[in-house]
Amino acid sequence: MTDALHELSVPEAGARLRSGELTSVELTRHALDRIARLDPALHAFILVTRESALERAAAADRDLRAGVDRGPMHGIPYALKDIFDAEGVPTTNASRLCADTVATADSTVERRLRTGGAVGLGKLTTFEFAVGGPSFDLPFPPARNPWSEDHVPSGSSSGSGAAVAAGLVRVTVGSDTSGSTRGPAFHCGAVGLKPTYGLVSGHGARTLSPTLDHFGPLTWTVADAAAALSVIAGPDPADPRTRDARVGDYTRALGRPVAGLRIAHSPGWYADDPLTRPEIVTGIEQALGVLDGLGARVETVTPPPYEVFNACGRIVFAAEAFAEHRDELRDRPRLFGRYTYQRVMPGAGVGAADLRRAHEVRRWLRRRLDETVFDRHDVLVTACGQTTAARWSDFPDDWPPPGLVNDMQTIPFSVTGHPALALPIGFADDGLPVGLQIVGRPHAEATVFRVASALEAALAQRDLRPPHPAPTEGVAS
Repeated sequence: MTDALHELSVPEAGARLRSGELTSVELTRHALDRIARLDPALHAFILVTRESALERAAAADRDLRAGVDRGPMHGIPYALKDIFDAEGVPTTNASRLCADTVATADSTVERRLRTGGAVGLGKLTTFEFAVGGPSFDLPFPPARNPWSEDHVPSGSSSGSGAAVAAGLVRVTVGSDTSGSTRGPAFHCGAVGLKPTYGLVSGHGARTLSPTLDHFGPLTWTVADAAAALSVIAGPDPADPRTRDARVGDYTRALGRPVAGLRIAHSPGWYADDPLTRPEIVTGIEQALGVLDGLGARVETVTPPPYEVFNACGRIVFAAEAFAEHRDELRDRPRLFGRYTYQRVMPGAGVGAADLRRAHEVRRWLRRRLDETVFDRHDVLVTACGQTTAARWSDFPDDWPPPGLVNDMQTIPFSVTGHPALALPIGFADDGLPVGLQIVGRPHAEATVFRVASALEAALAQRDLRPPHPAPTEGVAS
């Protein structure tokens, strides 16, 4: 049983913890030993908090023995993207500007996980300030894609994608501003959820673009994501973006039949684009066939052009990201990584009229998406990305890398705030993962999980793990 502990889903591990067949200390030691053995080749973690993890695991075990059950994540290990504060632990943002910053209080996400009895293992690698790129000029090495050392894990939640795919931890929490959780999930073969805007508090997490930032789980299975969201979601007085947050019963949606649901499909965004790998088009068609066979009604829709979503989102992102870093860019520009500086500085050229117009277009896009899709359909199934993970050789010294096209189709739902989940559906001819995206109405995460869990069960991808990187000699386990 020990060798398979990292394969237990959160509900499976939780059942064993509650029956006494397994302890949180055993589960946590297994994860820590696996990290010590495999992470030196992956660089998924910036910091491993081994001592405090074992203390929290022991406390979780004591609570369960005393009949105190703190919820679906009780006794379950997790890790945070290193933009979230955890009291007494550095929050580096993978930047020289924050390398010595130690959090004096928990972020809301960390507090809710801690209160829920979950066991924090440490902090995960990210692109600098959740933007930048896969850079080698930062204080920490970039994370590697577990499926191939020649490819990046995507970002900015790069360590989250790598750690989950390699089985170092099942549950991570990242941020998603234009695809930073869904991208690594897509490119690493994991599940990544961008919840409804404002469903999960960003208090105590580094801001990048306040009207685009979303926070949510990147996990190995749909059930893991549902369990994590159940704990971290909800209103938070410290974050006014959450004032309308409505928490659903996410875990009860798992396994419910999809018969009768209306599924929208938008092939016009990607199917005829020469950039899109044929395996992705075929994989989405097969997934839609599965849903049709299960009794769902699949219909083609025509939402607004993808290019309009992309242009709108890029303007908002550029202006807000520059505003967040304006003082640091002025006072300490040389401390930024080169990619980060080059990606954030163009926001200085976005004027007030440009930003106002972008927000007008944003409101129109949200209305039109509802009118063309969600007024008549329960979910939208579409592409998440168009190609498999990029190679390290695609990234030279300067941004943007010549010839590297942004293949992700995630930004529309950051612009509109609809919940969107990246789900793995198979592999391309190059052996790398591919997936699709399931989008729902605002606060309809339960329906998204319902469709995702049906596809996950039918496609049977969750028993497939990447080849392990070679263990580092001399690392204690």
